[in-house]
Amino acid sequence: MFGCLVAGRLVQTAAQQVAEDKFVFDLPDYENINHVVVFMLGTVPFPEGMGGSVYFSYPDSNGMPVWQLLGFVTNGKPSAIFKISGLKSGEGSQHPFGAMNIVRTPSVAQIGISVELLDSIAQQTPVGNAAVSSVDSFTQFTQKMLDNFYNFASSFAVSQAQMTPSPSEVFIPASVVLKWYENFQRRLAQNPLFWKT
Repeated sequence: MFGCLVAGRLVQTAAQQVAEDKFVFDLPDYENINHVVVFMLGTVPFPEGMGGSVYFSYPDSNGMPVWQLLGFVTNGKPSAIFKISGLKSGEGSQHPFGAMNIVRTPSVAQIGISVELLDSIAQQTPVGNAAVSSVDSFTQFTQKMLDNFYNFASSFAVSQAQMTPSPSEVFIPASVVLKWYENFQRRLAQNPLFWKT
């Protein structure tokens, strides 16, 4: 029903079912994981009105599991990316995995998925910093690159009176660069992958 993906590792699709409505994935060497993707396989949808709360668990200094709510997946939102690198020192939260005797080893964290009512999921508050920015890294990079280019080019701006004749150089009006910058931003906002066409 679920899959779990960590960059540079094989996709996990065989979750350990620890209860009728609870599933767990092991994350060995969790200290070196920044993000984890949890997704539905598409073979079995949630029953009507149900979804899955996604939890992250790591062993504390005494080896006891600390569970933190990351977010959720539903039929309408079948995948999610979570940042877990900054959560390892945080406080635990309420979770549905407490009474279960889940086998674990000291250097293994876990992702737990609890099937729950959508109304219940909507009232839960995920731990801060777990949600990945909704602006993907490509769009963010492109925006920063545009800003950097425009600022760099603008730093060389001179008025026509300040220009010294140089027959070997071609000058481009700053208004042309600004127009290109604004057009590129507009097109990027409409479709971040417009440059592929």
